[in-house]
Amino acid sequence: MTLATSDAAIDRSLEVLSGHKDEWATLRIGERIRLLDDLIRRIDSAASRWAAAGAEAKGLSRGQMGEEWLMGPYGLLRAATALRSSLQRIAKSINTYDDRWVRQGADGRAIVKVLPVEWFEPVLLSGFRIDVWMEPLVTPNNLAEHTASFYKTPSPVGRVCGILGAGNVSSIPALDALSKLYVEGQVAAVKFNPVNDYLGPIFEEIFGGFIQRGWIRFLYGGAETGARLVEHPLVDTVHITGSTATHDRIVFGSGSAGENRRRFNSPLMNKPISSELGGVSPFIVIPGPWTEADLRFQAENFVTQKLVNGGFNCIAAQVMVLPEAWPLSERFVEHVHELMSAQPPRLAYYPGADERRQNVAGRSGALTVGASPCTYVDGTDHTDDDPAYREEFFSAAFVTTRLPGNDAAAYLENAIDFANTRLDGTLGANLVIHPATRSEFGDGFEATLAKLHYGAIAVNTWTAFNFLQPRAPWGAFPGHSLDDVGSGIGLVHNALMFDRPEKTVATGPFRPVPRAWLVGEFHLSPRPPWFVTCPTGALTAERFTRFAADHSPSHLPGIFASALRG
Repeated sequence: MTLATSDAAIDRSLEVLSGHKDEWATLRIGERIRLLDDLIRRIDSAASRWAAAGAEAKGLSRGQMGEEWLMGPYGLLRAATALRSSLQRIAKSINTYDDRWVRQGADGRAIVKVLPVEWFEPVLLSGFRIDVWMEPLVTPNNLAEHTASFYKTPSPVGRVCGILGAGNVSSIPALDALSKLYVEGQVAAVKFNPVNDYLGPIFEEIFGGFIQRGWIRFLYGGAETGARLVEHPLVDTVHITGSTATHDRIVFGSGSAGENRRRFNSPLMNKPISSELGGVSPFIVIPGPWTEADLRFQAENFVTQKLVNGGFNCIAAQVMVLPEAWPLSERFVEHVHELMSAQPPRLAYYPGADERRQNVAGRSGALTVGASPCTYVDGTDHTDDDPAYREEFFSAAFVTTRLPGNDAAAYLENAIDFANTRLDGTLGANLVIHPATRSEFGDGFEATLAKLHYGAIAVNTWTAFNFLQPRAPWGAFPGHSLDDVGSGIGLVHNALMFDRPEKTVATGPFRPVPRAWLVGEFHLSPRPPWFVTCPTGALTAERFTRFAADHSPSHLPGIFASALRG
């Protein structure tokens, strides 16, 4: 753990930021772009050290390092290059998006395709797509009025944002800072979580250009440092990635007095606060004519969602929702069990992880499998007020439940109602559906997704894919309040700078190549490199990262050679 930043050093850092916040707010776009160019070069230079530091801290083998490449330097490079593209468009007085990406939803809202939009995405991410659904009152005709508002402000006023960084995913503090700097025009004081403050020297190197000019500072320490930061009179706004409990302590105070203030929505802190607070993520399996190979591949998808980063992800799948009338439900769970059992060990590096998993292991019928290990309870009652539906495990643990429904449509309606009303949080939901079943829904499938109240939805992929695509806004479904904050308030990432998005919907291939070709599905995606079962995932992820730095076609042969061996 890095030595905590002293109170005097915090004061000095905030004085510098406060003194330069108006300069940043009014900085010319060309200079903002030059800073991003410098940032991209610095990330590329530090990428190997960044990924290696994360792997060492988390006890990952060389073969498991792919997730540190993707959740670290890759994610930040993608964000920086996407923001640069948006600024280049703003400099030409055109929208951050292309009108060809925009369509009108059945209810009139604007739906914007944000992937694939760059030349390489149909190739490197073949078969994947992300759409951003705006709030219902934002239509194709008025979308421009709700985009890039900061850059349309005649006389922008600078603000200092105090950011409490996440300890699990290494790129989150940097991504949050970029969002505040470039989308909202705020300078940032970023406090590292003690879990990953070993990244401090790397981040200070990467953001050297911003540090030199007084637009970002990094702080170290625990709760006391965080409290001094967010309560400081020179801090104008706050952003937190963490838990609901931490958010409520900041806003309302601790103990019974804090709970009373929350109950009556009487906050101690009156500064604007944005947040991303996790939740209980469902993995909804929709019945259909699945083959044994389909079951195995989607089981790999689930196991990845549960084990990547040791399960310490705010969108790690926690409740597997299965159709009780589908004969293949039991076989799907068997595949998950077998794959979990075969996974190599992982370090439970996050504080309290073993205790949280052991709480699940103490339940009746719990099974613990594999060297990680992972614990699950098969067959929780969907009519109960089960703790697994209300409390994020944030560890290698999950439960399953089975819902009624005479057909896929009736079952999916029940599953969406269950997710919306019984599971805590609105950050991310995952669904897997056979292409033939989806075809049976027709346009009704999109209408059904409209009922799912989550900020990120992934169909045949994982919501972590939404997270890593910078043009996809990231945050909870809108509508939470300070006294009932749920999965949070506000957005980050959002490189196209939309003011009022409601959700992002990602879709991916149901089957990998070459098996997909045998049934007439034409895409180029093999097993994704983020799958924990992908033998070449680490090498592919590293090559993806190098490509993200300069978008040179010279990287493509190496990426294809590695990916197709996965």
